[in-house]
Amino acid sequence: MSQPEQFADHETRNPASEVDPVDAEQPSEPAPRRGRGRRIALIVLLVVVLLAGGGLLAAGLYYRSVDSSIDRVDAFTDVPEESRPAVVAEGAMNIMLLGSDSRDPESTGGSRSDTIILVHLPKDRSSAQLISIPRDTWVPIPRSKEGRGGRNAKINAAFAWGGTPLMVQAVEQFTSVRIDHVAMVDFAGFKEIVDALGGVEIDVEQSFTSTHSLKPGGRREFVKGHQTMDGATALDYARERYAFANGDFTRIKHQQQVIKAILDTAASGGTLSSPTKLNSFVRATASSVAVDKSMSLVDLAMELRHLRGGNLGFYTCPVKGTGRVGTESVVFADTARAKTLFDAVRRDSVPEILSAEK
Repeated sequence: MSQPEQFADHETRNPASEVDPVDAEQPSEPAPRRGRGRRIALIVLLVVVLLAGGGLLAAGLYYRSVDSSIDRVDAFTDVPEESRPAVVAEGAMNIMLLGSDSRDPESTGGSRSDTIILVHLPKDRSSAQLISIPRDTWVPIPRSKEGRGGRNAKINAAFAWGGTPLMVQAVEQFTSVRIDHVAMVDFAGFKEIVDALGGVEIDVEQSFTSTHSLKPGGRREFVKGHQTMDGATALDYARERYAFANGDFTRIKHQQQVIKAILDTAASGGTLSSPTKLNSFVRATASSVAVDKSMSLVDLAMELRHLRGGNLGFYTCPVKGTGRVGTESVVFADTARAKTLFDAVRRDSVPEILSAEK
């Protein structure tokens, strides 16, 4: 069984979601915007960290100038300390990555977090585990300071109801894992980042047609096999879900593929040895990343400078399947198996748990 499938039941079907009342609501804490009006985003933070650690560490002043240009979000001010999980494994780090797809025709409200990934960095920083939580997972949402929430809903409703702080609370309550840092990226930013790298290598496991493509006419054909993708193609590949019986679960797997491909390409000799390509990549990434106010990318880069794509593990939160709650199509977590996985994250023993599951 491949890594992304070890902690998830991918045999369940994920029908197209109906209109979610949450989607029409605006977040109480709008995401910050740059002058050119791009929606601030955040999953390729890891790319910046890995690349900077390996190739730019000696150029400290240059990297600090990049670091200072990255937007900061207030992620923890409104999170009640008394409700937060305790730190169990001192020295380990857990980062919540939130991603959105502002080019998705469904994203009409602009307030959803379409991708939720919990990144666990063990104490020895020898690896990293990225655990995707399906956006439609049905969970209790804490009540925001404005009084919104306080009931069961899809987990991405937390961002619409209370911005980043409520999202932190919802994920911490669901996983019992304390979040140390938050990073954000718009998947549309993949296009510029992939193009800055000169494309990425992706192994397409089955032929399919993307029906929400960036191409004129909105369609793009993908043929099974290994291929080099430019930015627009990689974005279409990571966005599509309607072409698959497993819907969002397949989209999660494809997003993980693209993230790993970006990391592998960014850490390659071709990128590191080309000042022009390296600068283009770092600047493109920095312009699409936002992190919490306490995160030091310079320090994190130093800690992770030896990591490469082969040190990363991609997984998905265990689920029982999909179903309906009222008019909504939702994902039901496998709470017993999810507890086992996230307890391992808390104890900094994820590799041992995953080996036992094989």
